[in-house]
Amino acid sequence: MIAPDFESQCYRENLVPFIVEKLGKIPVDFSETMASVIKSKKSNEPCRAAGVLLLLQMKKNPVRNAGQNSEFSFLLIKRSPKVSQPGDLSCPGGMLNPVIDPLLRPLIAGRIFPVLAGKAREYAQSRDSNTYRIMTLLLANAVRETWEETNLCPSKIVFLGPLPTYYLHLFNRAIFPLAGLVKGTWTFRPNSEVDRIVEIPLANFFQTDNYGSYQIESTNASATDRHHSHTFPCLICRDDKGHEDILWGATFYIIMNFLDIVFKFKVPEPHSRRIITRILDSNYLKGH
Repeated sequence: MIAPDFESQCYRENLVPFIVEKLGKIPVDFSETMASVIKSKKSNEPCRAAGVLLLLQMKKNPVRNAGQNSEFSFLLIKRSPKVSQPGDLSCPGGMLNPVIDPLLRPLIAGRIFPVLAGKAREYAQSRDSNTYRIMTLLLANAVRETWEETNLCPSKIVFLGPLPTYYLHLFNRAIFPLAGLVKGTWTFRPNSEVDRIVEIPLANFFQTDNYGSYQIESTNASATDRHHSHTFPCLICRDDKGHEDILWGATFYIIMNFLDIVFKFKVPEPHSRRIITRILDSNYLKGH
């Protein structure tokens, strides 16, 4: 079942400028979150900052909707067994490099790479100077990491706007999400951190049948907590061959924030009432 009034949004010609306007006008917490990250460096458990790209691409798909030969899709990575959170779907990106990324920031802010341009640039520059500096720093960070992970050249990326930060408690990490548009095609060459690219049509998020509950159990639980589990909302992603991937956790919430800001779409109750159970072992935190 498709949520009413949302399916047509996936095909509208002016969707990109609409997204830019919506994201450009929201308040963002980049300055406050970065201040907390810097302050935590003096503690025993310092928090690390990470920039990630929520990427959209217009994909041709004449089969999905009669009369429409293209649609928007999110491009996510499936994490390889060699890194933490193996098998999870994530936005490309990674940890801020305190040496390299400040050197790359002028290439983004100074238009040497045409990532930050047009109305999105105007909205970014209209914010206070500290927020703009942090935003462009994390954008340079996210673009660099995306290039390393997927071979997506910076010249193929167009910045759309920032999203609210997200704190990943399990890894003591502050995530700075930035939305972007991928232009054209590129040759996907993953590094050791990435298994493959997963494309999720935007329309899938408006189909309430795709939502379920993800029940997480840990093999590292203590004896008194052995049977304790946590349940999270999730999106069940099915490809043309019937294979399923589960979108949950930080990336799920980043995308749902995007849908709320742009379309005022909220997480629906799991229509199918389907529950997927997963047991996390010690490799989940560090990989193999």
